[in-house]
Amino acid sequence: MNYWLKQSIEYANQRSYLDSLFSVYPTIPEGIREINKTKWENVEQSFSTQNNFKLVNSLLNLDLFPIKDSYVAYLKRDRKAINRNPKTIDRICGRIYEMGLDKVFEKCSLPKETNRQIGPMFRNWINKKALGIKPIALEEFLSTDKDAILSASDAQMKDFAKQELGYEHPKGLDFLARFNNKFIIGEAKFLTDFGGHQNAQFNDAIRTVEAERVNAIKIAILDGVLYIKGRNKMYKSITQSYKDYNIMSALVLREFLYTI
Repeated sequence: MNYWLKQSIEYANQRSYLDSLFSVYPTIPEGIREINKTKWENVEQSFSTQNNFKLVNSLLNLDLFPIKDSYVAYLKRDRKAINRNPKTIDRICGRIYEMGLDKVFEKCSLPKETNRQIGPMFRNWINKKALGIKPIALEEFLSTDKDAILSASDAQMKDFAKQELGYEHPKGLDFLARFNNKFIIGEAKFLTDFGGHQNAQFNDAIRTVEAERVNAIKIAILDGVLYIKGRNKMYKSITQSYKDYNIMSALVLREFLYTI
């Protein structure tokens, strides 16, 4: 088994893994969303007059629509469709009136879901010099051959990796660095549960380390439930099919980089 994968599994099962991981992924629920006063006044007015077309338009101007409905995303992307589809608008508004205005406000001001906050956390952790050096912009990264971590968007990292390292995977990257004159590329994921979207996240990271003809060390920086020993699919995958891959927790990443 890959040394760093083994270290990660042992860390997760023998030490205060979650306590330590909180420094990387501090998933603290946010407070309620701030709703623009003028926008909410428009909602209140259209609600009280039961102007359905104006009500839907006003609610679509908020960050969060108060009900789950498969047709809302379409209406948000094509506002002209609101006037063309009165039955759909009446159906949606009927549900909204049943909720009452106070409940509508409550739903529209819900905090962001925790899993939607996770994305930037790994990069924020790196920016605090958690890996020993502060990430630098692309221009500076190119002007030196010293150990460095690239500070750029995942798309910019992907473009650099494609042009300079032969990386062809369509997804962006979360991590690109150079240590001891060797490039390292990777994706970072916090897998909070099994199944569905989390499996897709896991597979994305695996595809990065499986990319061929890449002039770089490929790593999957994975944390979460995959290290729980048992019969779950992720654990079986990393200890069988992918046991020789560079899969590791963010908590052992610094040690890995300084051994390259």
